Amino acid sequence: MQVTMETTEGLERQLKITVPSEIIEKTIVSELKKISKNKQFDGFRKGKAPLSMVSRMYESSVRQDVLNELMQKHFFDAIMQEKLNPAGAPTFTPEEIKKDSDLVFKATFEVYPEVTISGLDKIKVEKPTCSISDSDIDEMIETLQKQQSSWKESNDKVDHNSKVKINFEGKIDGEVFDGGKAESFELEMGQGKMIPGFEDGIVGHIKGDKFDVETQFPEDYHAENLKGKTAVFSIEVLDVLTRELPKLDDDFALKFGIKEGGIAALKTEIEKNMNRELKQTIKNKIKDMALNGLLENNEIDIPKALIDQEIEVLKKQALQQFGGNMKNTPELPNEIFSEQAKKRVSIGLLLGEFIKQEKIEADDTKTKELIADIASAYEDPSEVIEYYNKDEKIFNNMKNLALEEEAIDKILSSAQITEKEFSFNELMKK
Repeated sequence: MQVTMETTEGLERQLKITVPSEIIEKTIVSELKKISKNKQFDGFRKGKAPLSMVSRMYESSVRQDVLNELMQKHFFDAIMQEKLNPAGAPTFTPEEIKKDSDLVFKATFEVYPEVTISGLDKIKVEKPTCSISDSDIDEMIETLQKQQSSWKESNDKVDHNSKVKINFEGKIDGEVFDGGKAESFELEMGQGKMIPGFEDGIVGHIKGDKFDVETQFPEDYHAENLKGKTAVFSIEVLDVLTRELPKLDDDFALKFGIKEGGIAALKTEIEKNMNRELKQTIKNKIKDMALNGLLENNEIDIPKALIDQEIEVLKKQALQQFGGNMKNTPELPNEIFSEQAKKRVSIGLLLGEFIKQEKIEADDTKTKELIADIASAYEDPSEVIEYYNKDEKIFNNMKNLALEEEAIDKILSSAQITEKEFSFNELMKK
């Protein structure tokens, strides 16, 4: 086998591989003999059909199959010989194929980039600090109350805590525009779901009022034809509803699984959950800053094949949000996912090389700590721990996660870390 290599562009490589004709013809004869031995032919006992007859019938298709198999085999032999690490499937381009002639073909593919990690001491991480206050807990209780609340019709004036049922029709320069009209539309005030000024124009009105509200679409509005345009909405208030909050008593606590201790026990449980959420949020933010810093200080070439693979992964994840039903999902262009895919592939390559460079190994103790941390959020942690431990595939996934965390900790040990205080709400919304 003869092999010559050429660097065509960036990470792309091209191998010119020659397979001797003797190997091709010998392999074809071997395959034809297998057919003759194993296939029943009319007029002949099994295995007794002449090879010449079998050759006339099957040589063309057998030759094509053999050539494909030999290109695959000799490609893998060639990359082993040249010590290459392909980042995706190769494209084979055979030259003219003739019987009793050598097979000469080109294999075009990308290789993984050479990565050297540096600049860890230049990574800047602003570590969030936060403590949960009584007012944070009270605010969470209020949120839970709203979730359990009911609505009743009211003759009160509309305020930012009301829900209204309205008819509206919007016009720009006296013309109704697409999406600017609705009937019996239910709007919960104070949620910021409408364009600025729309809700403010309804506040203070009562059931039965008819009025106009002039407002302007934001310059960054998603519909190009409406950006920055002034619109006049004719609005009729059909109903005004006010929220009725449930009492904070033992029955309310019971709705959240608190059988004893009432509201005090509920607050304790809420604080515990908020602390768990806070810990995970801080951990994720620090991780993102560390990985972004790693990326900013280590520019690498990225194989297009890996980006394309990652785009397909992101597409599948997006389609799952539509229920996985391909018939009812929109066409998702690759451009939507391109930048995210590049970033994920880059971080994956850098982190993988860093783990290799630092000889970081997955630790079972760390993995079990990670599982225990996840299990603590469930009613029966021991059952969750058993589930993770008995399934080898799931445990190995957690082991990989633990390996990643070990690597993040190692990166942070060299990074420039400062602290910044946040309130609970600031941090959760940041």
